Amino acid sequence: MPLNVEMHSHPSAFDTLADEWTALLRRSATDVPFLTPSYQRAWWRHLADVETRRTPPSLCLMTVRDGAELVGIVPLCQADRPEGPILQWVGCVEVSDYLDAVVAAGREAEVWAAALNGLTDPATPEWKRMDLCNVPADSPTLQVLPALARQRGWTVETEVQEVCPVIPLPSTWEEYLTSLDGKDRHELRRKLRRAEALEGLRWYIVGPQHDLEAEMEDFLTLMARSTRAKAEFLTPPMRAFFRELARAAFAEGWLQLAFLEWDGRKLAAYLNFVYRNRVLVYNSGLDWRADPGLGAGIVLSAFLIRHAIAEGREAYDFLRGSEDYKYRLGGKDVPVYRIGVDRGRVPGG
Repeated sequence: MPLNVEMHSHPSAFDTLADEWTALLRRSATDVPFLTPSYQRAWWRHLADVETRRTPPSLCLMTVRDGAELVGIVPLCQADRPEGPILQWVGCVEVSDYLDAVVAAGREAEVWAAALNGLTDPATPEWKRMDLCNVPADSPTLQVLPALARQRGWTVETEVQEVCPVIPLPSTWEEYLTSLDGKDRHELRRKLRRAEALEGLRWYIVGPQHDLEAEMEDFLTLMARSTRAKAEFLTPPMRAFFRELARAAFAEGWLQLAFLEWDGRKLAAYLNFVYRNRVLVYNSGLDWRADPGLGAGIVLSAFLIRHAIAEGREAYDFLRGSEDYKYRLGGKDVPVYRIGVDRGRVPGG
């Protein structure tokens, strides 16, 4: 019996599919916070018009069912480009570090085959190119989609788009320190000794006893103080996105919002996700003017890595970007990929 494909063009799909979507995500090969319905809904609500940069995109969220069972979600949207209409992931590209289809593990080939059939249906919005960003290195999509697209005579390009430095976490803090380069290990120990001797210094993770809304405003303030680029990045839509995402992640139990304070003044902050026993470092803030020469951002990172080891986490993932501090703390590059599929001339175009 063929799989049934349905196209959802209204954003209410993020809510109506939420329970099934979440259950399917748990059974997929790429279970990451960026593919949760709450994350995708927040991106669509606040950033879809901003990141596609031209006319507002059209939602092309595909569900694939085997009878009544949901076996695949391909969360796409159509955006206009000078070269013609393209399909891209919901969430692509700037703030979502890992993106993919949500497919029951082991059924990727048949789900993608059904989805591609759906994307060539005359009722589907026109598209000339599929531009899929930030596909994880271990995603079956990297092998399945190009093979199926080439069978249709389409042109496919797959390339490394960026890297995500990741620390595989050992079982003890001392093992972690031993894994570092000697110079980096010495410098980190020196910073921690100084921080732990500084009276009035403390760090904490926001919990139920805190006011999340107030803590998020403090985080956004610190983020804006970090660099001019971050201040410009925090447009009103981006701030609204961060607020909604934090509320959803907190409610679902995977938000880790942490601060380093000295004498009651916040010096540094991290907004992380603790998801599937991994810590994902999503964004940060630093008031470098108030830092008493500690290297507050590195110190808070070290506290959080030590905390992750104590909790038995398997990895500390710095997500996209090759900033030097990630490597000084032990990060090892893991690539993410971009898949480009050129369909060629659109029928009737």
